[in-house]
Amino acid sequence: MEVTITKDNFEAEVLNSSVPVLLDFWATWCGPCMMIAPHLEEIAAEDESITIGKIDVDEEMPLALQFGITSIPTLIVMEKGQVVKQALGYRPKADILKLLED
Repeated sequence: MEVTITKDNFEAEVLNSSVPVLLDFWATWCGPCMMIAPHLEEIAAEDESITIGKIDVDEEMPLALQFGITSIPTLIVMEKGQVVKQALGYRPKADILKLLED
C-alpha cells in the first residue's frame, strides 16, 4: 500500500501502523526521487505487508526537519514507531528490498 504522509496522518499511518512503514522523503524537482518512485510503487503493489509512505519535503517541512532530512531521496524504515533502517540517495529495487529484510 502506498500512502501520502502528512503531519495530520503521521501518527495514525506511521507511529500506530501494525506493519513496517518505508518512508520516502522526496520532492517533485528531485531527479533521483523520480527514478526511485516506480520501484516503490512496484514494491507497494507486490507486498501488502509493508506500507510505503510518501513525504513531499516541500509540503511537509516539519516532518523533514523532525527526521533531520538533509538529502533526498531518503528512505527510512520504521517499525512500531521506531526508525530501524535508513538509506540516502537513489537505490535500485533490489537494494530497497534488502533494506526491508529483517
